[in-house]
Amino acid sequence: MEKSKEEAVKGKRNILAAGLILALSASVWGCQSREKGAGEENVPEFVLTYAENQAEDYPTTQGAYRFAELVKQRTGGKVEILINAEGILGDERTVIEQLQFGGVDFARVSLSPLSEFVPELNVLQLPYLYTGAEHMWKVLEGEIGDSFLGSFEGSSLVALSWYDAGARNFYNSVRPIEKLEDMKGLTIRVQESELMSDSIRVLGAVPKQMAYGEVYSGLQTGEIDGAENNWPSYESTRHYEVARYYTIDEHTRVPELQLAAQSTWDKLPEEYRIIITQCAKESARYERSLWKEREAQSEQNIREAGCIITELSKEEKSRFQAAVMPMYGKYCSDYVDMIDRIVAEGR
Repeated sequence: MEKSKEEAVKGKRNILAAGLILALSASVWGCQSREKGAGEENVPEFVLTYAENQAEDYPTTQGAYRFAELVKQRTGGKVEILINAEGILGDERTVIEQLQFGGVDFARVSLSPLSEFVPELNVLQLPYLYTGAEHMWKVLEGEIGDSFLGSFEGSSLVALSWYDAGARNFYNSVRPIEKLEDMKGLTIRVQESELMSDSIRVLGAVPKQMAYGEVYSGLQTGEIDGAENNWPSYESTRHYEVARYYTIDEHTRVPELQLAAQSTWDKLPEEYRIIITQCAKESARYERSLWKEREAQSEQNIREAGCIITELSKEEKSRFQAAVMPMYGKYCSDYVDMIDRIVAEGR
């Protein structure tokens, strides 16, 4: 993103920030049932907030809008969900904390920051865990995925549905990454995840946890050399303008989750909870279809933009996999049986 565009986004956020307190108040007080007066048949009983850090046209954001639309339709307008995109309500870690105390009602977040609150989720973001997308969705849409959705007890969060976020790959502004040695010394931005930070270290690079919205300027100024993300994110953030070396290694497939605040959930009637859960799953299927289209288009756009695309050879990918194996024991030693079940699903 060019500097002028960053300033424009910041300006927009400053304007919208003034309404944040009101939005949060609506979140808290919107969960109050209202007695219907004359002429108020279409007045919602609940007005709830939804946090999303991606742009308006991004698949996850569009999935959120579909979710809100379905909920409004199926509750007869009694539940209205207001989507706040582009990180207006804060970065993902901040949003998770707001969910926990009820300042935000719904959100879509990545497993990377979420695993700091629900450690079992580290299993699903272990490097090189899956053989491909088919393997991951076989896991998430089966008993294993359901067990993870049910693992949020005590977190003040309610897991609703899985969203796709593709495979994450490395990109940087210094050189092509063709072999493990090419990672040495590169400063790589990672999400707020100790597992990912340690994974970068064992690959020979230097991790730097940084907010998503600061990555472009970090690449532009040289504060970081690179980052890692999927094709649509690499394109939509315009990181390819300042980091033109993109390496396809698919080190992680980190799914994302739609969440509800437990405090909000407890205030909703059972009939609304059932509808919201159904709508969340339907919006997830919609988001996956959008993701597939967007991923293919983004890759095409990036290649046409003249970026240098490298795909790791099978031999080199095996070296990367071997390097990160200590992460399995360090972060997931209590979940060996679960890891074995996931690996077995890909055979």
